Amino acid sequence: MQDLILILPLLIVFLGATALLLVDLWVPADRKETVAWTAIFILVDAIIAAVVWLYYNRTGEAVYGFSNMVLTDRYAALLNIVFALIGIGVSLFALRYNRVHQIMRGEFFVLMLFSIGGMMLMAHAANLVTIFVALEMFSIPLYILCGIARPRLDSEESSLKYFLLGAFASGFLVYGIALMYGATGTLDIAAMLKQVERGGSSLLLIVGAGLVLAGLGFKVAAVPFHMWTPDVYDGAPTTVTTFMTTATKAAGFAALMRVFLLGPGAFSVGLVSAIALLAALTMIFGNLFALAQRSVKRMLAYSSIAHAGYLLVGVASVANIGQSANAIIFYLATYAATSLAAFGVLNEVGAMKRDEDHSLERYTGLAKHNPTLAWILAIALFSLMGMPLTAGFAGKYLLFQSAVASGLNWLAILGVLTSVISAFYYLRVIVQMFMKDTPATETIAKDQYCASTPSLVAMGLASLSVIGLGILPTLLLNMFA
Repeated sequence: MQDLILILPLLIVFLGATALLLVDLWVPADRKETVAWTAIFILVDAIIAAVVWLYYNRTGEAVYGFSNMVLTDRYAALLNIVFALIGIGVSLFALRYNRVHQIMRGEFFVLMLFSIGGMMLMAHAANLVTIFVALEMFSIPLYILCGIARPRLDSEESSLKYFLLGAFASGFLVYGIALMYGATGTLDIAAMLKQVERGGSSLLLIVGAGLVLAGLGFKVAAVPFHMWTPDVYDGAPTTVTTFMTTATKAAGFAALMRVFLLGPGAFSVGLVSAIALLAALTMIFGNLFALAQRSVKRMLAYSSIAHAGYLLVGVASVANIGQSANAIIFYLATYAATSLAAFGVLNEVGAMKRDEDHSLERYTGLAKHNPTLAWILAIALFSLMGMPLTAGFAGKYLLFQSAVASGLNWLAILGVLTSVISAFYYLRVIVQMFMKDTPATETIAKDQYCASTPSLVAMGLASLSVIGLGILPTLLLNMFA
């Protein structure tokens, strides 16, 4: 029973998804919004369970269960809350978007819940096998979700690409886990760490950890494992892209933290240097490719690659583990809120126009027709840019500070320079919305720019979080203390 209580948020999500799968059979096709609201109720229950654990375990000390296969600590509980909040936001966006695009299917919300459950398990992972099982549990529903807009060809194509490349990356991960087991004789991350502390890291362990890094690097879209990201994000329905760009990245970095920041990967100088190089390449190429995009959706896809690079800066800062871990969790939470606000606007524009055209011209004069949506997107873009008084600035400051404290001054400088480069393509969208007008030849219906109330609530709360955590980052940072 103690083990079950340890993973209560995870159990709530999985059992709720299983029950919802059966309930969906009895819900009429024109009443699928009921399934969405039920999914939101399940996720709220999971948040309550995680908050209760945080309240009664204020020391934040890790508690192990299931023969040391899983653990629960402050990081796992906070990530559970982040995953659940992302799911709630995506469900609210889907109420209108999915109906307009004729993909209001109950399995959308069931698959999302199963995927969130896998992500929660990833946050609790204390064993390499648990990491692999969690990875597959949240990936397989995502492969299906990408193609849920059938028979739309670009959606089916994105699903197939993601599945084939994801299976290939899983092979790297499994082989790496096998090599790490061969080097240490255990799959337990804590036991592996103790062995490395006593006897140092062998070549076999370093090669295995490198393959694990490649497998997880695919999930977080780190260069050079990023090739799938633009096409999959662009082809998938925008609600699915919203979920992937926020939750999948958080789950991937939860695993990277366990293995490379808090685990045995931190004790190889060569491996840390490889992660630092990976971070540099990801920041550079993510931002440079984003400069050339004329689609806002693809631009945000490349932007998500760049932000994976900023997070890898924290993973590389192993000389200051406590500060780096806090910075990564803070950045994941604020990036999730920022991306929910940004992609929420994309969801609404896609629902208004009843298509998936997110070209830059589509956002011309948005401030005139719907200033609320324009300002929400502007706040999100300022945060992604790292503008002061936004959560993005606070998150980047913490990550770069941890890099400097770890002696990676060059990586922090490179992060600042690439953030300056990113200002160009973020500001380009803001200029298009506020400083240009829609051509007079284009006829615009008055109700075409009316956002739905649930989406506005989700985007509004996300925007307030971006501003609030930018002004008072200690609101979240105090939860780590």
